[in-house]
Amino acid sequence: MDQQTFDKGAKIRAEVLGTDYVAKATGNADDFDTPLQELVTEYCWGAVWGRDKLPRKTRSMLNLAMLAVLNRPQELRTHIRGALNNGVTREEIREVFLQVGAYAGVPAAVDSFRQAREVFAEQGDAT
Repeated sequence: MDQQTFDKGAKIRAEVLGTDYVAKATGNADDFDTPLQELVTEYCWGAVWGRDKLPRKTRSMLNLAMLAVLNRPQELRTHIRGALNNGVTREEIREVFLQVGAYAGVPAAVDSFRQAREVFAEQGDAT
């Protein structure tokens, strides 16, 4: 593991997803999944999110589209929260999911809208 990239990733991960989320994800890690948490932190958050060629807001919108298409609702909910932290507006999230519907199918968009509404409600904005 490259410690500098890992540390960079840990910082970005906490800034995007929140320190409570990261503490829970890493704090619940055991011998089985600690290597996965380390990989995610170093590779996804440090090596990829740590690049400066795309702003975090753009990376968040890309993640929303990919996770919606892959049908990963738990990760999608996590990244909806992160997208909001990165300045993605509810309207932009809606537009991303409309585009998902056009290019990946309406069922993916319907589920994505459902997940977004739940996250918005959790944050006190029931729309």
